[in-house]
Amino acid sequence: MIAPALMLPADTVLTLLDYASVAVFALTGALVASRSQLDIVGFIFIACLTAIGGGTLRDVILDRPPLWLSDPGLLGVASVAAVAVFIGAHRLESRYRTLEWLDAFALAVAVPAGVGVALAEGQSWPIVLVMGMVTGCMGGLLRDVVCNEVPLVLKQGELYVSCAFAGAVAASGLTALGLPVAVALALCGLVTLTLRAGSLALGWRLPVYRPRPPRAPKR
Repeated sequence: MIAPALMLPADTVLTLLDYASVAVFALTGALVASRSQLDIVGFIFIACLTAIGGGTLRDVILDRPPLWLSDPGLLGVASVAAVAVFIGAHRLESRYRTLEWLDAFALAVAVPAGVGVALAEGQSWPIVLVMGMVTGCMGGLLRDVVCNEVPLVLKQGELYVSCAFAGAVAASGLTALGLPVAVALALCGLVTLTLRAGSLALGWRLPVYRPRPPRAPKR
């Protein structure tokens, strides 16, 4: 199933990544809205904010028209996802655990989307890395801040931004080695998802800062 997708034109790959990112991030936004017990309009607002937030910031920084202005269908996808969660969220055994895993898959799609756009714009590798992280992380950060949740991006020690960074580094390095962009983006998503899944399922963590008492002055 993956091999045919790698043969698609780059523009088609980027469009598919954007639609997939919007759909899955919208589901996470709607799940957070359900935890805040919002009405249907609130669901749609939070879903759309989450779904297009990272991509919009990416496009503004790169001086491109935000994608949803030229393709309003993305807002429709996010709205449908919000309504689906509004109707069916009560059937989930653990909405928060579902949110974490959906967010992991969304991250693994959004980071390649950001990387792919930056590469298509001919940006240098530092910009590619930043655009991958911005696209992957900012929508979820906006979602959690607006809904007064502890941002998943900032949970102590968990791999999140580091996953986006590692995936973007992988894609940038692979394209520098001459691999096709579609292959590099697929591996970018795989690296991102593997690290995030490892953090959720296996407890992979990065060391965190621990305050130490000041040393006693020497006499």
